[in-house]
Amino acid sequence: MAKPVWIKHASQLATLALDTKGPRVKEQMSELGIIEDGSLWLEDGVIKAVGTTAELEKKYGEREKEADAVDASGRLVTPGLVDPHTHVVYGGSREREFEMRLEGATYMEIMNAGGGIHATTRMTREASEEELIEQTTWRLDSFLAHGVTTVEGKSGYGMSVETELKQLRVMQKLQEGHAIDIVPTFMGAHAVPPEYKGREDEFVDHLIKEMLPAVADEKLAEFNDVFCEKGVFTPEQSERILEAGKEYGLIPKIHADEIEPYGGAELAAKVGAISAEHLLKASDDGIKAMAKAGVTACLLPATALYLREQAANGRKMVDEGVPVAISTDCNPGSSPTTSMPLVMNLACILMRMTPAEALTAATYNAACAISRQDQVGSLEAGKQADVVMWDIENYQKLQYFFGVNHVKSVWKKGIRVV
Repeated sequence: MAKPVWIKHASQLATLALDTKGPRVKEQMSELGIIEDGSLWLEDGVIKAVGTTAELEKKYGEREKEADAVDASGRLVTPGLVDPHTHVVYGGSREREFEMRLEGATYMEIMNAGGGIHATTRMTREASEEELIEQTTWRLDSFLAHGVTTVEGKSGYGMSVETELKQLRVMQKLQEGHAIDIVPTFMGAHAVPPEYKGREDEFVDHLIKEMLPAVADEKLAEFNDVFCEKGVFTPEQSERILEAGKEYGLIPKIHADEIEPYGGAELAAKVGAISAEHLLKASDDGIKAMAKAGVTACLLPATALYLREQAANGRKMVDEGVPVAISTDCNPGSSPTTSMPLVMNLACILMRMTPAEALTAATYNAACAISRQDQVGSLEAGKQADVVMWDIENYQKLQYFFGVNHVKSVWKKGIRVV
């Protein structure tokens, strides 16, 4: 059995603890629950106590010799970061498309020419489970090194029963064998495969009648996502897919309004989605509908930067009362990064969120976007012992230094993994 861990004398212990349920909105996103000279006691994979170092010395001082004592003097300690939107399991890479975009090709032009999602689909279909596990492990190790202890992972690079199941099985095996927690999302509706071009409604029928039952039968996913975008899936097709998923207990998510306003945010509110992703072009009415319905906006500023697009209006969404989370959108075409610290930087620079809001969006609200807020996302007694110690004194410096990884140590379920 692992020794208890006693982290003490943190310059700032950002607990993210707040006496509310569900995702945080407006001013709540700035309340970080900071304890100066803070301390944590981790034991049996969970957080046993949180407080000042003086408080924990009174409670655990007699047990100090049992524990792995960690001096966090001059350092920031936070919950493990949570990435609520990734496409982390895929085969191959698409570096040539990066050059093509710089030469002027658009996202949809590349996809319609057989690149984009379709290129990764071909490579993922060709890869074995073992090859996908090997490639994905490297990415998960990189996430850990950047302070991320929980990720959501989407399928969607198969668009066939066989390969969608293969991606989800890979996630299941990595969940069992890797330190990071992986939360699985079925996204058979990532694009219409080339063999169904001109027969899009037939593919929707195939997804509903064949793919969804197969995924549900093996209990491989918790969420059901769809790319609602002009030239991909219409709002009507998207609604059919998401409502069908509900019948199998899959919670709706939606890629919405990324390339042009298309009613995706409004649809997210209508179907009761847990989150709507991207939202670069979300309408004012869609933002208001999401706020009213409590749909979390999962914003992806690194994707906007990589595609040289204007980022989603995170400032407006926070001010309108939409709960906001942020994510890397780790994928081979539009955001090949595993750096949540960079994403927090970009949330401030590109979306005018404050440093405190960005940290909430990368921890507690991100956990809410994947139904994990009762386990991770804040440092509270009884929660999973997922903790990051940063080699900086305060949370402002976490956002102030651009593109720098300040991770000093990471604990996952009370075990030091970085």
